Amino acid sequence: MPRYKLTIEYDGTPFSGWQIQETAPTVQGALEAAVKAMCGEDVRVHGSGRTDAGVHALGQVAHCDIAKPFRADRLRDGLNAHLRPNPIAVLAAEIVHDDFEARFSAKKRHYLYRIRNTRANLALDIGRIWRVPRHLDTDAMHEAAQRLIGKHDFTTFRDTECQAKSPVKTLDQLDVTRNGDAVSIITSARSFLHSQVRSMVGSLVWVGEGRWTADDLAAALTARNRAACGPVAPPEGLYLVRVEY
Repeated sequence: MPRYKLTIEYDGTPFSGWQIQETAPTVQGALEAAVKAMCGEDVRVHGSGRTDAGVHALGQVAHCDIAKPFRADRLRDGLNAHLRPNPIAVLAAEIVHDDFEARFSAKKRHYLYRIRNTRANLALDIGRIWRVPRHLDTDAMHEAAQRLIGKHDFTTFRDTECQAKSPVKTLDQLDVTRNGDAVSIITSARSFLHSQVRSMVGSLVWVGEGRWTADDLAAALTARNRAACGPVAPPEGLYLVRVEY
């Protein structure tokens, strides 16, 4: 039975996250419905990670096994036809070895968080960016962010319902840059805890606003206590950009 790797882009706004649910629309559910409409099979589509409700993806990766063989480009085009009008696009499909796992074979995941640091209301980017009206010192944010790089117990930045076996993760990158009023926070690691990126971003915004210093952020990390975390950034600014294998 062929195994297919899918690279997927989606707008997470209308979905209750990636993971399939009985009573709410999800990205996984839409993809599995598209597979069934195309080939008549009930197929589980396994993602590289479970994005939360409202979180977007530019390069989510999934795999699935389909008994009926398809040429990869025809599978891509057929799924896209059946996905309409959902804001989901299969960017690429390829046949891979049967030991490939979208989640467990991943070597690194890359996320982008987008902030618009402006007093003006959003127009074109509603639902796709976090508007922060108070001025952000992005140099201070970047400097503080470096205190989180490396292997740490990230309990402070972990959702209370996180199901990961260990709160210890190794953060490879956490960069804050500014271009005009557009602030980008780029982070990468082999894997992340539930809500870790949004928790880190919210705490970094407190640094940017002057509520916290870099030492305060470091103290929150070492506290290993969820109550020490700053605010959790909203989901609409977060994008899963790329997964490395």
